[in-house]
Amino acid sequence: MTTTDPTSDATAAGSDPAAGSTIEGHAGTLAVAAARAHGVETMFTLSGAHVFPMYDGAVKADPPMRLVDVRHEQTAAFAAEATGKLTRRPGLAVLTAGPGVTNGVSAIAQATFAGSPMVVVGGRAPANRWGSGSLQELDHPPIVAPVAKDARTLHLASDVLGGMDAAFATAGASHRGPVFVDVPMDEFFNSASGPLPTGARPAPEQPDPDALRTIGRLLAEASRPVLVLGTDVWADGAEEAALRLVEEAGLPAITNGMGRGVVPGGHPLLVTKARSAAFGGADLVVVVGTPLDFRLGYGVFGGKDGATPARVAHVADSAAQVSGHAELAASAYGDLTLALDGILAALQAQPRKPDHASWVSDLQAKVGAAAERDAQLLAAEADPVHPARIYGELVPRLADDAVVIGDGGDFVSFAGKYVEPKRPGGWLDPGPYGCLGAGLGAAIAARIARPSAQVVLLLGDGAAGFSLMDVDTLVRHDLPVVMVMGNNSAWGLEKGPMQMLYGYDVAADLAPRTAYHEVVTALGGAGEVVTDPRQIGPALDRAFASGVPYLVNIITDVDAAYPRATFGI
Repeated sequence: MTTTDPTSDATAAGSDPAAGSTIEGHAGTLAVAAARAHGVETMFTLSGAHVFPMYDGAVKADPPMRLVDVRHEQTAAFAAEATGKLTRRPGLAVLTAGPGVTNGVSAIAQATFAGSPMVVVGGRAPANRWGSGSLQELDHPPIVAPVAKDARTLHLASDVLGGMDAAFATAGASHRGPVFVDVPMDEFFNSASGPLPTGARPAPEQPDPDALRTIGRLLAEASRPVLVLGTDVWADGAEEAALRLVEEAGLPAITNGMGRGVVPGGHPLLVTKARSAAFGGADLVVVVGTPLDFRLGYGVFGGKDGATPARVAHVADSAAQVSGHAELAASAYGDLTLALDGILAALQAQPRKPDHASWVSDLQAKVGAAAERDAQLLAAEADPVHPARIYGELVPRLADDAVVIGDGGDFVSFAGKYVEPKRPGGWLDPGPYGCLGAGLGAAIAARIARPSAQVVLLLGDGAAGFSLMDVDTLVRHDLPVVMVMGNNSAWGLEKGPMQMLYGYDVAADLAPRTAYHEVVTALGGAGEVVTDPRQIGPALDRAFASGVPYLVNIITDVDAAYPRATFGI
């Protein structure tokens, strides 16, 4: 028998049952229990009556589920997305009906592009009033479905336990991504019962051994191979297997996305600083765990200085992720640890033992030359400050386990060039979707997921305008984060290209030298402005020592643009 009493909860407070036992309660209690069965520890939300049962379920769980309430629903969704990236388990955002859900759509889209596991639970106007024009009555799934792995309504309280279990299982299975479910408000308050989910994960998918042998043979035949390691290497837990392949096969490697740090910064086989030469001169490029999109020249490599175009092998975590547009010499999909170890074994079984020493040596020389060139900018005394100087001061202050988050255009492009993580799982950027405003949510998630690590948020002044108000969330929840802003008073990523195309720019300037650090201070944090490059280091030291959300607002040269080779088209 069901009830519409909002306070009804047949599961005793403080008594989460064991997996497989029967749980009874209102739909919010059931949803929280299913989420916890899949390892969820934190619910990100902005208060809304349509989802009150989720809060009640969180408060009365044993132990209570942590509730982090934010100032804009986009931040809740971006925090859940970043949690999925950092923990490799689905994050959870709970958004009220109508604008609460639509405010989270950009983060859901980012999660799809980045392969981030997350579940978004939306409120929904009551079923018993549907079609009558109740508050925020909107059919969400058709809006969300194009940018999600799955999107559906759980129409009855009795659908919630199994529906939530399926949502988390789908989000966390390869290829990972976001799943959206909404529940009618009246059904959210109703009660039901059922067996508590186990949270079991599917068995790893076995890659085709013949495909792995083909890639091993291609590596044995290659004189100038390059290995690319992307986000899914980290997401699939394959970082150790990836480093084994690099080191035992002696392969020069380039990393992107959350693949950064899989080959530690400073490793002799990490040749990201020689990226152009590596991709231009390669005769074989093996790309693992990342799409062949604009970041990788759409899968076209080699051919530099009249050389033959490189052969390309693509290794993905699932069949749908294997490139359908690039010309491939080989491909494989499945569990990436099994795939990478299988490729290594296949290579080692080849009768021909490849010798890449001269190729690796040439790339290492180019890495060294690039580092020498970089050193001049990293120590630049220019006034206004050159953005590179900020990284010259920041990088030596980063611990090996630091989490570095990029939220910006031009300023964060410099970070991609100069920050080489020492460990995997410590770099967060928007990925190929390129969405600004993700940074505060990611910082909230990182401070919770990695409580003992440095958390550094790199902010462009343009990007800050999307979410800086959520410093209030950092303050209220006692989440200290160091925020480093490159403030060039412009949309730098657009200003330069528009000038190049038209000889002028419009809609690209922001107010000069805006005191964003005073906004952070007003919200309960702290900060300061820096205009002298010699003061950047001391300001960063004060920020790391402060124990509060702290913004170092550094005024930079708008004309010192990042020298990019692609505009993403």
